[in-house]
Amino acid sequence: MNPEPHEQKDSKDAKRKSLPMTAKILIAMGLGAIVAPLLGPSAAYVGSLGTIVIQLIKAVATPLVFLAVARAIATSNVRGGSFLRVFAIATINVSVALAIGLALSNLVEPGARLNLIYDEKTQAFEEQRFDWTATLKSFVPHNIVTPFADNSIFSVVLLALLFGFALRALSSEDTEASSRARAIQEGISGLYRMTEIILGWVLHLIPFAVFAVVAKTVAEHGFAPLRGLLLYVVVGLCGLAFHALVTYQLWIVLYAKIPLRRFWSAAKEPVAVAFGSNSSLATLPVTLRALDRLGVSRSSSAVGACVATNLNNDGIVLYEGMAALLVAQAAGIDLPLAQQLLVSLFCIVAAMGVAGVPEAGFISLALVLNAMNLPLELLPLLLTVDWLVARGRSVVNVLSDMVLSIVLDQSLKRGAPNDVP
Repeated sequence: MNPEPHEQKDSKDAKRKSLPMTAKILIAMGLGAIVAPLLGPSAAYVGSLGTIVIQLIKAVATPLVFLAVARAIATSNVRGGSFLRVFAIATINVSVALAIGLALSNLVEPGARLNLIYDEKTQAFEEQRFDWTATLKSFVPHNIVTPFADNSIFSVVLLALLFGFALRALSSEDTEASSRARAIQEGISGLYRMTEIILGWVLHLIPFAVFAVVAKTVAEHGFAPLRGLLLYVVVGLCGLAFHALVTYQLWIVLYAKIPLRRFWSAAKEPVAVAFGSNSSLATLPVTLRALDRLGVSRSSSAVGACVATNLNNDGIVLYEGMAALLVAQAAGIDLPLAQQLLVSLFCIVAAMGVAGVPEAGFISLALVLNAMNLPLELLPLLLTVDWLVARGRSVVNVLSDMVLSIVLDQSLKRGAPNDVP
């Protein structure tokens, strides 16, 4: 039965009056700090609520990554030459972003200022002996179920790639096989949307997790950890700004030969929208208009800003690398270079499956920390300041879309005509 018109109006009014997530998180943070002195020994029990929410996020995020990657591979219409160009450009950008994030984290060590020690996790991590051979073997799943049960992000993405390419091969066979492939693609799209909806429900629990973790942290450690987060915010925003103002501008000036004034004149609107909306996906129409003004072909902007969205998450990956090291530093865990490289690999892989998802950086970070066996208890605490860092991530992601589209367009104009998407 359809609701009456006045009922629909009430529903829309209620949605408009709903507090934004940022406000809910800040309120939860304040309440947690107020309640903390009253908890005493009960703080540990309250803090477990945050762990439960993180477990729910991991449970939903893993199949979401599988469905997102498989769908992207199966439905992409990019030709081989264009794909290789996009992959090469995106890989360069994301590698530079990770290098910036890891370098700043190692230099400043913001996590050391948090003074949080998780003895059991620290001891278990330090007792592990890192072995590249064993690590690479662990990426190959023994069966289809185990990677999902263990939230093994690399194995899940590997299965998704195989599934996606097999689906593409099926769609290129005879008419009957092609129709079956389309039916499977529609099923994957439906499951992906269902998983997004479930994840949206789980994300409504984040303020409760923030309340619980802030209350536990303040009760056990006082306000020093919260003050320590300020350094993390400053370092994170500096890293994002450096990537945007140095890496991207080098592409624009040295390769695309576009005057910086012209580029930023076009980019200022999508940057403002991305900062305000905290979403590169919501900014997409504005991004495409800006690329039109810069003379980028529609085919290149569609590939760079739309199709390549699963590869083009510089802001998220830079944040994840910094945040993963912050968690390790806060727990007193020393990550050698080999394990930092592994963190980088996990960051890139996890970001592939969360493009356009609300709180994408936070969700993929949970998968990265789980893959590295780093403590997850600190994640809700990071959310207390993530409302600002997240806007920096969105701005960088939008600029990444623009730069990739511009560089791809220039590359195709200089290359073979049959590579045009």
